[in-house]
Amino acid sequence: MATVLVASNRGPVSYALGEDGGLDARRGGGGLVSGLSAVSSRDSRWICAALGDGDREAVRRGISEPGVQMLDIPPDVYADAYNGIANSVLWFVHHHLYDVPREPVFDAGFRRRWDAYRAYNRAFAEALAAGADEGAAVLVQDYHLALVPGLLRELRPDLRISHFTHTPWADPSYFRMLPADIRAELLWGMLGADELGFHTWAWAQNFMGCASLDDATGTADAFFPSGDPRRWVLHRRTGGPKRTTWIKTYPLGVDGEDLLALAHRPEVDERLAALRAEVGDRRTIVRVDRTELSKNILRGLLAYRELLTVHPEWRGRVVHLASAYPSRQDLEVYRAYTASVTELAAEIDAEFGTADWRPVLVSVEDDFTRSLAAYRLADVALVNPVRDGMNLVAKEIPLVSEEGCVLVLSTGAGAHTELRDHALTVNPYDVTETAEALHRALTMPPEERATHTKHLRAAATALPPQQWFLTQLASLRSH
Repeated sequence: MATVLVASNRGPVSYALGEDGGLDARRGGGGLVSGLSAVSSRDSRWICAALGDGDREAVRRGISEPGVQMLDIPPDVYADAYNGIANSVLWFVHHHLYDVPREPVFDAGFRRRWDAYRAYNRAFAEALAAGADEGAAVLVQDYHLALVPGLLRELRPDLRISHFTHTPWADPSYFRMLPADIRAELLWGMLGADELGFHTWAWAQNFMGCASLDDATGTADAFFPSGDPRRWVLHRRTGGPKRTTWIKTYPLGVDGEDLLALAHRPEVDERLAALRAEVGDRRTIVRVDRTELSKNILRGLLAYRELLTVHPEWRGRVVHLASAYPSRQDLEVYRAYTASVTELAAEIDAEFGTADWRPVLVSVEDDFTRSLAAYRLADVALVNPVRDGMNLVAKEIPLVSEEGCVLVLSTGAGAHTELRDHALTVNPYDVTETAEALHRALTMPPEERATHTKHLRAAATALPPQQWFLTQLASLRSH
């Protein structure tokens, strides 16, 4: 039994099957891993899904890390819940990604997959209910587990429950694309929590707008300010007395010391030397993203091409270092997007490249070492998502850049709220504006760049992962 529990799709450890039948454990990183490390493993439990064959075999053999419980959800249920609903419906709704003339289509197949999503969430709720001490704090993570708070509230009304959404939340008009009963179930699930967390107030306001839709449910009665304009109390009826759900924002930051230590390991030094040999004394524009549709990589490349077209003085004097990690390659639309990124980069190289200059050095490998080396080399950071929950890259690159860098940041990034005063802001859809921002960034005087970098670094480390987690835990326990 545990007094602090975390639930997430992906856990802090994964297992790989070796050729000899052995299992190799691989620890993950990130904010949750760092945050939960502040709580004794004797008092905490992390519940996650078994993601692959190695994980499932570990569950069957009874192998686990201290404080970690993996759920061996049937593969077909997991596939329908994770790819069929979480990544193909909820992600698309919250990021406004649908090609509306063709999608979405909510048919019998969707309903079958939604049943799997419901079963997947129920498996988590039941595991949390079984593993929690009386009055324990449960911190549920992200859109994969939107139904868990409501399901868990029914099983264990004594628990303190929070849910944090790491993505944006859909605008109410976009949210209405979902069938009414599905909207109602999602809101019912979320409003089972004592506290709902978002990266930005804009996403929190979107949620409140969705919960207030007249035809969504009978769950929401009204919102009332709590005295702090960033914190609202939601009173709802569930057939009994009203409950209160607090709506709060926690803009996740960077652990500066840890990131800088990672960025100065010997293997990163070696990769940096190799990149410097390729780049020479040219200026650099750096981006690091997953090939996720919302990251807007293609328009970023188009803006770079327009920069070279409209400002030919930069030909031969700048290199675009683009890291595009493959994402969700089991979905065809993502495979096609990744292919489009590499094709467009090749077109730019063919149009402008010379015998001794490649305009774009693109990598579609999952290579964190290369990314850190690129961070250190960055003169300009390009972060232009159409919608994003936070986008920590916008905070990481200015922190690690050795000479300081100018941040070109779109209004669609969650980090824009915090960083906009010291970034060059662009409309993510406006290729010409982005090209001109890149030009301004490359020509910014060193002293102005240094001032902006100083402020960006301070903002980036304002709420590092451990503090981000512990602040939420303390808030949850205070209600």
